[in-house]
Amino acid sequence: MLAQFLQGEAFAFFLIFARVGAGLMLLPGFGETYVSPRIRLLFALALTLVVHPLVRDGMPELPEHVLRLFLLVLGEIVIGLFFGAVGRIMIGLLHTAGLLIAHATNLAAAQMFDPSQGTPGSVTGNFLGILGVVLIFVTNLHHLMLRGLVQSYTMFPPGTAPPVDDFAELATRLVANGFAVALQIAAPLMMVALMFQVGLGLLARLMPQMHVYFIGMPLQILLGFSVFAFILAAAMNYYLERFAEPFTLFLGGG
Repeated sequence: MLAQFLQGEAFAFFLIFARVGAGLMLLPGFGETYVSPRIRLLFALALTLVVHPLVRDGMPELPEHVLRLFLLVLGEIVIGLFFGAVGRIMIGLLHTAGLLIAHATNLAAAQMFDPSQGTPGSVTGNFLGILGVVLIFVTNLHHLMLRGLVQSYTMFPPGTAPPVDDFAELATRLVANGFAVALQIAAPLMMVALMFQVGLGLLARLMPQMHVYFIGMPLQILLGFSVFAFILAAAMNYYLERFAEPFTLFLGGG
């Protein structure tokens, strides 16, 4: 009986780790590529150990067939990956907003390596991405993510098939809303850039001998950075409000 008890507890722990580990692999801050894999693994094991007593009663029994075991673990991994992808989509919209801002400030050609994406990205996109992760932890929104991950066991009980249709619908809605939020964050700079370009066009028609490009580009960068610094606090406060919305779904908030 002791062997059966230990076997059941080990299976429950492994099943919880499958969902928790898959979610942490993608969540902002926890799943960044610049975080050591060993640290991520240790944190996932520690969080699984904490969550285990809370959800142990809802764990299914150890299946007798290997195929059933495989499908059970796969379902937990899919749910964890979807939960982590929600956070990754929300942090990715900052990179989209940063790219729009870079085009509006003539900095689109200034590319630098983005450690969170693993590819070259815009300077403003990298800045907003790092700032977003910092503010998530400063405002304790990472607690909301972890609470949502634990609460997902209530919405998606272990042993049941993941609602793929609902996942696809929510992901589509998040991506669409993410583009809208990114556009709203970058809208002030895009409007300023548009008016500035129109003004340069009129100036070029009035003074054809003036080198508009050499005069306008530094002024556009300076003006863009000034507007960016002015709206940054309000934009990030708006972003944090939008970031918390999808995770409240897992907490029964809507």
